[in-house]
Amino acid sequence: MVKRVVIIGGGAAGMQTALELKARGLEPSIIERDIELGGKVRGWHILFPTFTSAEEVLRPLVERVKSERIRCFLGQEVTAVASDGVMLRSGERVMADAVVVATGFTLFDAHRKQEYGYGLYNNVITSVDLERMMKSGRVTLSDGSEPRRIAILHCVGSRDEKVGQRHCSKVCCITGVKQAIELRRMCPEADVFNFYMDIRMFGPGYEELYREAQERYNVHFVRGRISEAAETINERIQIKAEDTLTGRPLRMTVDLLVLLVGMSPNYENRDIALSAGLPLAPNGFFKAKDSFLGAVMSEREGIFFAGAATAPKSLADTLAEASLTASAVDAYLKRRFNE
Repeated sequence: MVKRVVIIGGGAAGMQTALELKARGLEPSIIERDIELGGKVRGWHILFPTFTSAEEVLRPLVERVKSERIRCFLGQEVTAVASDGVMLRSGERVMADAVVVATGFTLFDAHRKQEYGYGLYNNVITSVDLERMMKSGRVTLSDGSEPRRIAILHCVGSRDEKVGQRHCSKVCCITGVKQAIELRRMCPEADVFNFYMDIRMFGPGYEELYREAQERYNVHFVRGRISEAAETINERIQIKAEDTLTGRPLRMTVDLLVLLVGMSPNYENRDIALSAGLPLAPNGFFKAKDSFLGAVMSEREGIFFAGAATAPKSLADTLAEASLTASAVDAYLKRRFNE
């Protein structure tokens, strides 16, 4: 008897989980609300800390899913979840012996931080917008010219009581460092400033990259939060901040302001949690059964997690956890069917 597993989410976590399950002789199906696989990784240019092309990581996953003939429901949204399957908005029910929630995250909406002028000022963009520019091969201002002074603001939508985002998004600091280096490579005449609350370089190679940004690329790091941004008559951005190391106020005019947006829980989490009887953590991500031995398990038997559904994670951690999820699902099904 072939055991079926439904995976909600066709990003990196969902695809890697499906491939690992397939290798174990199970029959996975992926349900993805977008019309193509790949999730957020599709929007990235290169990946920290190795500067590997995102396409080099994503393409093999997508190709393997296709070559393994893993069933994919694209452009489909899940409306209800249970341990024996899921209900789609189309009305179709997909039956399963286990379910994996790999819904990932959504990016913080920078419009909510009105003091930075995102959506109002032409040369205020997010880190996601910047990645798109980098993928196109050129970073430009609204008039088509190359920026000569760039500010990157960390923790937009992370560790912010005012917008109810108290958690750390974990990968923003290293993303800011990576993007600063990319900017210096693509715009060698530009000065790049990173404004941060504190730098959290927790991963392998991260601290080394942070040092390289300063020593080799002359990226400037300013410990301080930008309090206000305003557009000048020539569409430059004037920012006000405080250098908290010296205690002095700081005023600077830049050509481009990049808002480094954090990870928010997916909007669908609450509906899935209600339908499946799953608890959410205070930050809105799914709550795992146990932080140590049950990190990929839910409180409901037969429902599992993979990737950033439970918390912000790097892509490397997401792929590694997907393998752990597949192992846990396989072990559960063997126990259930007395194999």
